[in-house]
Amino acid sequence: MAISLSVVVLLAVILVVLMRGGSIKAGPAIVAMLFGFFLASSGMAPSIQRFLNSIAEMINSIKF
Repeated sequence: MAISLSVVVLLAVILVVLMRGGSIKAGPAIVAMLFGFFLASSGMAPSIQRFLNSIAEMINSIKF
């Protein structure tokens, strides 16, 4: 839960920065948010979650 919440916050911050910078307008931003919302309720959601979890675990295992 903590990983998915932090990813949502990170993506929200990126979206706001892109909108304020003029790189993306409000219309396409709303379409992107709706796409993510409906994708999360699709059958692909568990596969996407597993993929993101594996990336997070890989990043966490890197020792500096």
